[in-house]
Amino acid sequence: MKHVKQRQSMGLLSATGEGDDPLSAVANLFDLGFVLAISFMVSLIMALNNLSLTDPEAKVTITTERKDGLQIMVKDGEKTTIRRMTKNIGSGDGERLGVAYKLQDGTVIYVPEDNQPTNDEKK
Repeated sequence: MKHVKQRQSMGLLSATGEGDDPLSAVANLFDLGFVLAISFMVSLIMALNNLSLTDPEAKVTITTERKDGLQIMVKDGEKTTIRRMTKNIGSGDGERLGVAYKLQDGTVIYVPEDNQPTNDEKK
């Protein structure tokens, strides 16, 4: 009989009767559900910070670095453009349109060549 008592006390339920209460298991499940609900709420709040992608009035720029270069996605209102930039240097024929100057405050000014019509002349 002594051998049987030792075996019962080694199990999950102790011989003193502490584990006989089925409400303790329900309380543990309630705690688990509470933790899951809080984690879902935190993930929802984090997802709501990225809702600017679905806002039709928002302007969003996302830059992704890839093996072959950069990918830049620009969403301006309902228009979305994707630009892929590579490290390759382009070449080809072209014509000079004008000169761009960068001022000390960072502003860039474009000055067209003399033979190029300005916006006022095009109208």
